[in-house]
Amino acid sequence: MTTLANAAAAPRYLSGFGNHFATEALPGVLPEGRNSPQRVAYGLYAEQLSGTAFTAPRAANRRSWLYRIRPSAQYGAFRPAPAGALVARFDEASLTPNRLRWSPPPLPRAARDFIAGLAALGGNGSPQSHTGCTLYWYAANRAMTRRYFYDADGELLIVPQQGRLRLVTEFGVLEVGPLQIAVIPRGVRLRVEVPDGAARGYVCENFGAPLRLPDLGPIGSNGLANPRDFESPVAAFEDRAGRFELLTKFNGRLWTAPIGHSPLDVVAWHGNYAPYRYDLRRFNTMGSVSYDHPDPSIFLVLQSVSDTPGVDNLDFVIFPPRWLAMQDTFRPPWFHRNVASEFMGLIKGVYDAKAQGFEPGGVSLHNCMSGHGPDAVTFERASAADTTQPAHLEGTMAFMFETRAVIQPTRYALKSPQLQRDYDGVWRELTSHFSGAGRSPGRRGR
Repeated sequence: MTTLANAAAAPRYLSGFGNHFATEALPGVLPEGRNSPQRVAYGLYAEQLSGTAFTAPRAANRRSWLYRIRPSAQYGAFRPAPAGALVARFDEASLTPNRLRWSPPPLPRAARDFIAGLAALGGNGSPQSHTGCTLYWYAANRAMTRRYFYDADGELLIVPQQGRLRLVTEFGVLEVGPLQIAVIPRGVRLRVEVPDGAARGYVCENFGAPLRLPDLGPIGSNGLANPRDFESPVAAFEDRAGRFELLTKFNGRLWTAPIGHSPLDVVAWHGNYAPYRYDLRRFNTMGSVSYDHPDPSIFLVLQSVSDTPGVDNLDFVIFPPRWLAMQDTFRPPWFHRNVASEFMGLIKGVYDAKAQGFEPGGVSLHNCMSGHGPDAVTFERASAADTTQPAHLEGTMAFMFETRAVIQPTRYALKSPQLQRDYDGVWRELTSHFSGAGRSPGRRGR
């Protein structure tokens, strides 16, 4: 592991979602009154990184100024790189309406870093259209030491399930573990370390509008994910030369180029386009205290908006520990069909709509209008529960990536030994409880 200047064993953070931060690893780097002075302190280069169009409305514009040892333009020519299961093709397998579920991937035995450990399970859209996403899981046991990566196609939402990740970025260091998430904006360079020796989890690559906090509407000014609980890194930099590799995902393919220095050499930065992390345990859960189960949108953490008001390109939703107090109500998620498509994972514990088979590290996929809901065991238990008493749902954390477009599984996902071949069986024991057999039909409505 390489030590960064101004990055101690426990990195420091700046709080607030979308704030314009200013941070420097050496005193006096940030220029006063201008972004690109003729000469930057310490002989640094000034560079702007833009994550939105220059003419985007001020409230939606995302960009940062970086003051670095060498400009990011200094590297060799790119050539195609072996990508394994990282690169997704959404036209290689026939799309069916079948419900799908996968068991967790095993941790690797051979040495495998974060990029080599990424495998695409499905997705939709494309980087060119600026809509859609690719959904991955990862399993890694080796730090990236002499290679770096950036994603030109989209931003990365990382959801660890087992083991911590140390994300060493141009902007500083983010450490994330299970029950936390990290977002790496499009184009930001980084390398990934695995402090616990092995790690596993999920990644969503978002091609659409950058993720943002949802508006709260009738909820008011507080609730759900609070802006002050999001953290970005303070400036920290590497100053080292050598023979390194720069990887990028560009136009759906993986590319590699030689680079003669660490690209993580930003000594200071200011702006609102930066990596951030969030602790899911800080989510302020809202719910019903009278009757009925609320829609899952009440658990929305982040959204990527689309060109259709109220219909997102991508939603990130969690199902955290919470009290259930609804009376005369079937408390688990009800049976439903949805115009959206749902990719669901489990970080910890047991999901309240499934009794077995949905394991931490696993995945389920319910595409548009496929019927799903509680399994037979959960239905019988919930139907007999005493709803005059509140129930504390604890020791769990599930999440969902929800999209407006159908999610196409990859060939890798459909051939994976982790695919559960009889997932439909969880609903097979749901028998008829109809009590009106043999009775005369009552008056019909007009």
